[in-house]
Amino acid sequence: MHASSVYNFAAGPGVMPREVLLEAQRELLDCRRSGMSILEMPFTGAEFQNIADQARRDLRELLELPPHYHVLFLPGGASTQFSLLPMNLLPPDGRADYVDTGHWSRKAIAEARRYVSVNVAASGAQHGYSRLPCRRYWQLDPQAGYCHITSNETADGLAYHRLPDTRGVPLVADMTSDFLSRPLDVERFGVIYAGAQKNVGPAGLTLVIIRDDLLQTAWPACPAALSYRVQIDSDNRFNTPPIQAIYLAGLVFRWLRSQGGLKAMAARNRRKSEALYSYIDASDFYACDRQVADRSRMNVCFHLAVPTLTAEFVEQARCQGLLNLQGHPAVGGLRASLYNAMSEAGVDALIAFMETFAARHGRARRRCG
Repeated sequence: MHASSVYNFAAGPGVMPREVLLEAQRELLDCRRSGMSILEMPFTGAEFQNIADQARRDLRELLELPPHYHVLFLPGGASTQFSLLPMNLLPPDGRADYVDTGHWSRKAIAEARRYVSVNVAASGAQHGYSRLPCRRYWQLDPQAGYCHITSNETADGLAYHRLPDTRGVPLVADMTSDFLSRPLDVERFGVIYAGAQKNVGPAGLTLVIIRDDLLQTAWPACPAALSYRVQIDSDNRFNTPPIQAIYLAGLVFRWLRSQGGLKAMAARNRRKSEALYSYIDASDFYACDRQVADRSRMNVCFHLAVPTLTAEFVEQARCQGLLNLQGHPAVGGLRASLYNAMSEAGVDALIAFMETFAARHGRARRRCG
């Protein structure tokens, strides 16, 4: 199987821009003519600081980030922030609102409950997580320190396409799987955090964007290296950061700018997801039961009318160079992740395979239908 004919639909770590990988390959032994690999650079040296500073500037430009927001490049995944958010944003007797929209928001809720009082302001459980909870029935706590949402549920295929009104309570969002996939009104948020391994770079890096007024001294039990204030006060150099991941993220930010920025990326992502959803909705062999208005543009979750064919679908797709189409283990079914680096040609190839597979098994579909 030739690399140029492979399309990786993995939910994470997800596909990265080929141009970025090639540039990283070229620079592996001699990064920016320093005579050192990025893997060898001291994080306190001028060479790496230039790389990190440029990455931060490019990210701020992409997001049009106001000056009263800070950008942190932290180690670990977004799941680490499930604990660090309450420890950095709230006192020990604090309260927080969480909205339950699926697998990852449930994990965030369970972890936050170890530290603070959590009010589940709304839940999609009663609808089997096939839609976002109706905002008319959200029960927000006006005294909450923040309201947490998962902007895109990777496992469940749901996303917010309009931000909720949290009535003055700071909005905190886990944006791991849709960060940088579209423009953002950043000033609607108190905190945005995102694991890098979907649209930004390799696993092991988490970006945290936090508004000035939410900074406070973290709980004494919080490791100093994971304190937002400590990291900001030390210019993100309190300890060794994930150097290679920051370097690669910087290359992705430059790539995004070369593609026309977040508006251009949003238009491309819309075309990709609409093409795939349109094909699924027109078929009697495939189905997506997510409410149309709440469907994710990053993670298209669907299933076969004959579920017993799912394993065969995944294996035959793999043989055609269409990789990692299995659904999340907790949800099942099928899932195509259409992150920024997935090309429209990749989506076209997937649809063509789906047509062929459906035609081949049409007789089985009629027997079971």
